[in-house]
Amino acid sequence: MTLQQLLGVELPIIQAPMAGVQGSAMAVAVSKAGALGSLPCAMLSLDALGQELAAITSQTSKPFNVNFFCHTPPVPDAPREAAWRAMLAPYYREQGIDATTISAGPGRAPFSMEASEVLAEFRPPVVSFHFGLPSPELLSRVRAWGAKVLSSATTVQEALWLQAHGVDAIIAQGLEAGGHRGHFLSDELSTQLGTLALVPQIVRAVNVPVIAAGGIADARGVAAALALGAVAVQVGTAYLLCPEATTSAVHRAALQSEAARHTALTNLFTGRPARGIMNRIMRELGPLNPAAPAFPLATSAIAPLRAKAEAQGCGDFSPLWSGQNASGCKAMPAAALTRELAAGL
Repeated sequence: MTLQQLLGVELPIIQAPMAGVQGSAMAVAVSKAGALGSLPCAMLSLDALGQELAAITSQTSKPFNVNFFCHTPPVPDAPREAAWRAMLAPYYREQGIDATTISAGPGRAPFSMEASEVLAEFRPPVVSFHFGLPSPELLSRVRAWGAKVLSSATTVQEALWLQAHGVDAIIAQGLEAGGHRGHFLSDELSTQLGTLALVPQIVRAVNVPVIAAGGIADARGVAAALALGAVAVQVGTAYLLCPEATTSAVHRAALQSEAARHTALTNLFTGRPARGIMNRIMRELGPLNPAAPAFPLATSAIAPLRAKAEAQGCGDFSPLWSGQNASGCKAMPAAALTRELAAGL
């Protein structure tokens, strides 16, 4: 089955949901262009979720995707939080930040019954998940209005698990992809494969459609992924310079610089491995540091450093999310970029 048949879109392209750097404007533009626009929901309050869904449905009747995390919130660990803040203390002093004023908080919430009730009012045609799947009860609520369910797999084992739990399609997330790794069966990063290796292995292993993600930045990359057996591609980084994106000025500058050639997986900004452009704090603390609290609790302590530095035009403490291939980033409307990605199909 093609993506067009499964989801009712015209083009085999999904715009990756990118929390923190886009909202409904991007989703609307891509869906209107004939691909599947996506709304990242992990950082939205219930009120904001309703507002964004209303914005999308008022502007287009085309299919769109809403994306949620489904991690298990960790139990706060006071000693670990204290050790993390002690590690950041020199940076607080440098930036003139009073660490006692920083409140702890999760930053990102998993899919919930309350969120499903907001969704039910709008009946989005596609709901996708990162870090596995929510409970069977929540999943049944999503399916109640006929939504198709997608989720990310970073290994063949995860793909088989998702198939066994009834997803309609699997997003094969290669190691090149920007943002958070979608792994959920194991935290062992050595199991992670590149897109060219992962996609054909998952295609052979499962009977549901497979969507390729990671390192795909132009029409040639799209064609290559389809040649490997994927029915579609999911593209994120290439959209970060579009006017519809809310990417910060600091982040945009980094994406257009030589720095974008060097990315790494880091847990410093959220507590979970995610790919971003190397910057000062990643170099000085190491991209993966065991002191960082569990996802998503690392976020709150580093947020004031990010805000203070970005106000001065500096990205030393910012999560500059990017895949390994930023060559397709273009400051052009999302609809035009979508058509470029689909050229020749």
